[in-house]
Amino acid sequence: MANYEALKEKIFKAVEENHAEMIACSDDLADHPEVSAHEFRSSQKLVELLRGHGYEVEYPFAGLETAFKAVYGPNDHKYKVAVLAEYDALPEIGHACGHCISGSISILAGLATKDIQDELDCDVHVIGTPNEEEDGAKCTMVKQGVFKNYDMAIMVHMDDSNKPYCTLLALDSYMFNFHGKAAHGAAAPWEGINALNAAQLFVHAVDCMRQHVTPDVRMHGIYRNGGAAPNVVPDEASYELYTRSADRRYLNELNEKVKKMADGACLMTGCTWDMYPTAQSYDNLIVNDTGVAAIREVFGELGIEENADPDALFGSSDIGNVSFECPAFHPTIQIVDRGIPIHTKGFEAAVRSERGHESIALGAKLIALDIAKIFSDEDRIAQMKADFEKTNN
Repeated sequence: MANYEALKEKIFKAVEENHAEMIACSDDLADHPEVSAHEFRSSQKLVELLRGHGYEVEYPFAGLETAFKAVYGPNDHKYKVAVLAEYDALPEIGHACGHCISGSISILAGLATKDIQDELDCDVHVIGTPNEEEDGAKCTMVKQGVFKNYDMAIMVHMDDSNKPYCTLLALDSYMFNFHGKAAHGAAAPWEGINALNAAQLFVHAVDCMRQHVTPDVRMHGIYRNGGAAPNVVPDEASYELYTRSADRRYLNELNEKVKKMADGACLMTGCTWDMYPTAQSYDNLIVNDTGVAAIREVFGELGIEENADPDALFGSSDIGNVSFECPAFHPTIQIVDRGIPIHTKGFEAAVRSERGHESIALGAKLIALDIAKIFSDEDRIAQMKADFEKTNN
């Protein structure tokens, strides 16, 4: 197998040579934020950059207009790794999730590993995965079997702390629609069937269930429709609900209980109900112990201090779905002071900072060294795969 220390020298050299270009790329994405599923300029910029470095790029990819798959070389090695790049922004607050940096890290990691593929007997593909904030392009790719033939997938997310992995929750999002009968609120309210009453009872039932679920569960939502006028009994009401859990199987059981609460609300009011998903379901991230151990080793080599509990709940992401197909990793790198959360204006301001720029090189080294460490060691590869098989059965 390849000599890891020699590979490290090549990785550091490639990162240094391409760092300035990727800083400019990240800043450009930050200055031109595009929301989920509309990352046309952003994806084109990344594709052109990769093609300029000799990659063959399939674009669009997986039936998604702003997704891509970049391959360098003949693509004929024993192992395959997917480096995942995100680049969608949030409405109004732009890249407050740090995807401009995260995506640039993944591109730079690809550039840092493209010339060591022969030594690792491993093809490193860069896959552009848009729409993480809303409908999860990775979910679509999983359904198409994109990740079934990969030995590993990895990306880095930005945060207010450094963690070797994240505890990501499975997530489902549903619109519950309640149907009643309209009537004049003063002249003949007894002729009406109040859909808002049903929605309110449903929400109260969900609230009452909170003390009877495991501590990792999150249930939260908003009324989307509560009627048209105060003097009309609402014949339609809607509530959009998110349910989350650290375990997909438990979340499926929870959702069945939630549906029974909608039944109960309608039984009490005489309404009917229906529901539909408002986005694709996200799965929890399966933690691969062997892979995480390698990331922790790289943290030590790069002087990255693990300064937060990785078992603390982070949120939800479509990379969780990928972790059911192959070992998948989602470490975080700190770009702001502790206590400044993602999805805020303060976090968005940090993506153009010196600290943010430095994290592009640091994150690329983290991904590239992790790939080199694992795929230069057949025993690690075998153990990582054994961990995956064990946790997916």
